[in-house]
Amino acid sequence: MTRRTNARIAGVMFLAYIAVGLTSLVLFNRATAGADGTAATLASLAQHASTVRLTALLTLLTFVIAVVLAVTLYALTRDQDHDLAVLALCCRATEGVLAAVGTLRTFGLLSVATASVAATTADVAATRALGALLLEQGGGGELIAATCFAVGSALYAYLFLRARSIPVPLAWLGVLASLLLVVALPLRLAEVLGGPLTYGVWIPMAVFEVTLALWLIIKGVAAPPREPHQPHATRGFG
Repeated sequence: MTRRTNARIAGVMFLAYIAVGLTSLVLFNRATAGADGTAATLASLAQHASTVRLTALLTLLTFVIAVVLAVTLYALTRDQDHDLAVLALCCRATEGVLAAVGTLRTFGLLSVATASVAATTADVAATRALGALLLEQGGGGELIAATCFAVGSALYAYLFLRARSIPVPLAWLGVLASLLLVVALPLRLAEVLGGPLTYGVWIPMAVFEVTLALWLIIKGVAAPPREPHQPHATRGFG
């Protein structure tokens, strides 16, 4: 594909990733709205089984989007530094794979939630314990996937900055927003960072990705400068 085509696809994938991710989050929160504690959360999930299945399918869709995005961004940055571009691609692809694995956890959680409704008194404690474990693992898995995303995003933004293929201020915003997440997400995983900051650290990244998406769709990326042609040396005779 041409650079222009890769840029447009990447821009559309950025917007699709945000839209699908937010939709999945809103639907899952709606399925657990008002639930306090593991037992209430499981009961609410069982009552909204169709919504939970839809969130799982949307999460699986993010795997496809993440991989397509990784490949197109690689195509746009590999000329600047092939090794770093491959590393960034691996990070974003890993993020997608972790999202796909999260789909299995969501279906497993729904199965446990459904079973908890009909569980006997003797099985209630075990069902709730398993449900609590799946709920806790889900949060940790999402943070690990987000960390892979942040590292890949930092590398791609750095390559855009080096190549000057997008506006320099936009590339710098991407680098700084990504590095902020690279630091903040592990701290959140270790339960050092909490409160409103857990959401505030995503604001610069949201601004960067939406702006970059529109730029890639409308303007594309500048081609890397070509090195001046060096004539082959000729061997003299005589």
